[in-house]
Amino acid sequence: MDRTLEEVAAGAGVAPDKLRQVIQRGRERLYTHRAQRAWPGRDEKVLTAWNAMMLHSFAEAARVLGREEYRDIAVANAEFLLRELRRDGRLLRTYKDGRAKIDAFLEDHALLADALLVLYETTWDTRWVREAKKLTDTLLERFWDDEGGVFYDTAADAEALVVRPRDLFDNATPSGNSVATGMLLRLAALTGEPPYARMAERVLTSMADLLRRAPTAFGHLLGALDFYLATPQEVAIIGEPGASDTHALLDVLHRRFLPNTVVALGAPEADPESITLIPLLAERPQMERRATAYVCERFACRQPVNTPESLAEELGSTLG
Repeated sequence: MDRTLEEVAAGAGVAPDKLRQVIQRGRERLYTHRAQRAWPGRDEKVLTAWNAMMLHSFAEAARVLGREEYRDIAVANAEFLLRELRRDGRLLRTYKDGRAKIDAFLEDHALLADALLVLYETTWDTRWVREAKKLTDTLLERFWDDEGGVFYDTAADAEALVVRPRDLFDNATPSGNSVATGMLLRLAALTGEPPYARMAERVLTSMADLLRRAPTAFGHLLGALDFYLATPQEVAIIGEPGASDTHALLDVLHRRFLPNTVVALGAPEADPESITLIPLLAERPQMERRATAYVCERFACRQPVNTPESLAEELGSTLG
């Protein structure tokens, strides 16, 4: 049973300060003795895939919890990965002592692209969507197995191996195929580009028999399948990112668990590049000069709303 220092001191019949001093002396002696032995090795390399998972977590936590410091960490990490682990337009896998090396694998591209889409929905900076699309286009060009209908783990121009690997199963971390499939579906819903969804559909079709026979081996891929079957909804918010009426609408979204939803945000006079990149924002006027939400499915939208209460009602009717 856990006891406080004061309780232990009372039981031993000594003053708490005296016990605290004894514990501190013991710690110092133990540390001095331990320091005479060889220290355990520490792996200090940076992996793109693992950092991307962390980036995803910080970006999502920043959005849901309203923590600016988490948002800053996510942005700094994204900038680091895209600056330090990319050479001549190619993503690299590992970084240590100021040097990046080894061409990135499927999981590096998929996890980073997926994390950047989450970061967009936290910052509303369209550069993250642009970067995610670049990674995705590279992923489709260099990792796709057209005959098998899935992705290889290594690129077509990577070092030749006896057998080119394809990891399909989700383990302690999701497989590159699972992440790529879910990311492609989200990117298609956000950008309205059907080719991304068709590629994801091919993976799900190719994997259908395995999913039926061993569902517990495909936790992440089943999440992608749920997104695909659910007819994802798209929500466009037209308003100034820092305005209180915009935040009121976003808060309605952030307080709900909406796993099969993508969200885009643009200012009333969105720049042409943003509209080209995210056509969900095109031709969406504000109502009464207030932040306005459009809840859509396959880019067919319901009547716009501009109050938190009406947006909550729309989300409820859509999900129901």
